[in-house]
Amino acid sequence: MLRVVTGDRLSAGDLYAILKLRVDVFVVEQECPYPELDGRDLVPGTRHLWLDGASGVESYLRVLDEPGGGFRIGRVVTAADARGKGLAAQLMTAALESISDAPAVLDAQTYAKGFYAKFGFEPAGDEFLEDGIPHITMRRG
Repeated sequence: MLRVVTGDRLSAGDLYAILKLRVDVFVVEQECPYPELDGRDLVPGTRHLWLDGASGVESYLRVLDEPGGGFRIGRVVTAADARGKGLAAQLMTAALESISDAPAVLDAQTYAKGFYAKFGFEPAGDEFLEDGIPHITMRRG
């Protein structure tokens, strides 16, 4: 089931489940210690989108308001046992529908740039390392 909740309406239980998934994948699985708590999750303009399954949050992303206009999509993640089902694509579709034709930016792990290209994102700069993982900034609109 698709859930969409703004940061100011996020329950403690939902926030815990989201953070657990993000830490399980980004910090533990990818062996990348980084400051996961960036102070933006509970901001009223932040939109959290996720898909629940039998074991809880299976896939997640968030949409942030960008200073100066537009949006930033980030923290796109799917649990290891839920991959290959198209869940991240469902979330990207829902996120892009929610922002309409507004400009959007994201920092993609380089291996995933083809995935984001399917949604109209194009590389906007050179590859860079973020927390030891190759990324590329991509823009749409």
